[in-house]
Amino acid sequence: MPPPLDDYAQNFGALAVLAGAVIMKIYNGAVIETRLKNDKSPVSDADEQAEALLLAELRRLYPQLPVIAEESAARGETPRHEGAFLLVDPLDGTREFIARRNEFTVNVALVENGAPCAGAIYAPALGELWLGGAGAFAVSVAPGAPLPPRAEWRPLRTRPRPGGGMTALMSRSHLDDETRDFVARHGIADALQAGSSLKFCRIAEGVADVYPRFGPTMEWDTAAGDAILRAAGGVTVAPGGGPFLYGKTAQGYRNGPFIAWGDPAASRLC
Repeated sequence: MPPPLDDYAQNFGALAVLAGAVIMKIYNGAVIETRLKNDKSPVSDADEQAEALLLAELRRLYPQLPVIAEESAARGETPRHEGAFLLVDPLDGTREFIARRNEFTVNVALVENGAPCAGAIYAPALGELWLGGAGAFAVSVAPGAPLPPRAEWRPLRTRPRPGGGMTALMSRSHLDDETRDFVARHGIADALQAGSSLKFCRIAEGVADVYPRFGPTMEWDTAAGDAILRAAGGVTVAPGGGPFLYGKTAQGYRNGPFIAWGDPAASRLC
């Protein structure tokens, strides 16, 4: 019998916090060494060291589950899978990390039947961890520290669509024409900024309502946040309301456009 989803989330969270300690040691150092990958995106020692730790521990805990991780995938290392698998982004927001801004995260998720069903996101510079399994939770924890007992976890729940207009989470760097059109069509009353994976967490916390994203992302960018949002009562769909699926091997795990909603009823109305 497989472990409960909350146990997966707890284990992912504990590992993300350990990886956060590795990341913060480099973040607090004098120099952050970076290189460019083949796709011209930056990678640092923190990305690679955090991924090495996560891969070793995930393979120890879940030897039966293939792991798709960002830096390994960039080297062409993507194990075959037919059932459940794990997605890892060891340092989501490398550019934020390099600039020594605090909205970078460690993302770990379990995917089964095309959907993320357990996940953890840790923001080590903020000391905040979000978990999603059977339920969704947030907890404060320092990098490298043990997780507080479950009694100290804060339950998360999305909010109903506000009558006075929704709050959207958007990025200035991805404010394309499709996003502007979405805002105009759906009567967005306010807009907030947050790092990519943290947008899912803010909706799960009930402080925002929708995150439209029409530009490219990768599955390891979104799976953990999507799992947390779904556990908190939200939903992520393709434009038009179709399912937003994971395990897109033929596409190299590249996502198409999606809209993350706090209130599933709002997704059916729009």
